[in-house]
Amino acid sequence: MDIEFSGTVHRWVNNPSIYLVSVPKELSDEIKEISEGLANGWGSLKVEATIGSTVWRTSIFPDSKSGLFDLPLKAEVRKKNNLEVATLVKVHLNVLGF
Repeated sequence: MDIEFSGTVHRWVNNPSIYLVSVPKELSDEIKEISEGLANGWGSLKVEATIGSTVWRTSIFPDSKSGLFDLPLKAEVRKKNNLEVATLVKVHLNVLGF
């Protein structure tokens, strides 16, 4: 399953050293619906993410409060793409296993 979206970089409330981009509600709902039974621990799903020319494998995690999936942004990805809190970023995700 391939999806593209734009989102704003923010920090995780529970650990401000973790930077995230949230998948929009409509897409998060669609992912939940079609991935039922395929999620790993904590409801995570494996993805291949692309921002700019940076491609990496990671997981997206559901946020129980917002109902959105969050994509964690490694320091390397943030540095290569000049990403800071409040930066609007275009993301391509390939949800693996479909």
